[in-house]
Amino acid sequence: MRSLILRHSLSLDGYGAPPPGVPDDFFVPYDEDPEFVTHMAEVLGSAGVHAMGAQAYRDMAGHWPFQDGPEAEAMNSIPKVVFSRTPIETPWATTTVCSGDLATEIAALKEQDGGPILAHGGVRFAQALVRADLVDEYHLLIAPVAHGGGRPLFTDFTRLKLVEVKSFPRGNLALTYTRPDTDDHNPEHQSA
Repeated sequence: MRSLILRHSLSLDGYGAPPPGVPDDFFVPYDEDPEFVTHMAEVLGSAGVHAMGAQAYRDMAGHWPFQDGPEAEAMNSIPKVVFSRTPIETPWATTTVCSGDLATEIAALKEQDGGPILAHGGVRFAQALVRADLVDEYHLLIAPVAHGGGRPLFTDFTRLKLVEVKSFPRGNLALTYTRPDTDDHNPEHQSA
């Protein structure tokens, strides 16, 4: 059974989408941080399938097919699954549209063979995955900016276990979390 990894960007103050008037791509420009580009290419290339909501799909399908480099190769060559309740054009090769219940569709994807499901895109799609408890691993990218407002990724109390931290020369951070083991919160299993 393959896992679902949520890759999502956050501001320093924890917002998954900026307030109106602030650009969505608030990271240090990629060409200024080659180590961050390499990391992103590795994360994107590790996917067995890229999963996203309809708006993120439209945005990415209008960008990645016209780009070069390892990130573009990973985005263009790996199959995509777009979640949309309304009909959507799929100009990007190897795209499947899922229009049913999110939890049911994700469960079916998890049962398939292959590398992990890498979910990314808009905050509404990410929030839906988090609320439905479908995420096995979180790859959170923290930009060196604070918005002071916007839309949060997490809307309910969520406990996570930090498993990796990577910092990059221009101030971006990559944090990897998993859901904690049940025993991590059971007093009978904790040592004194």
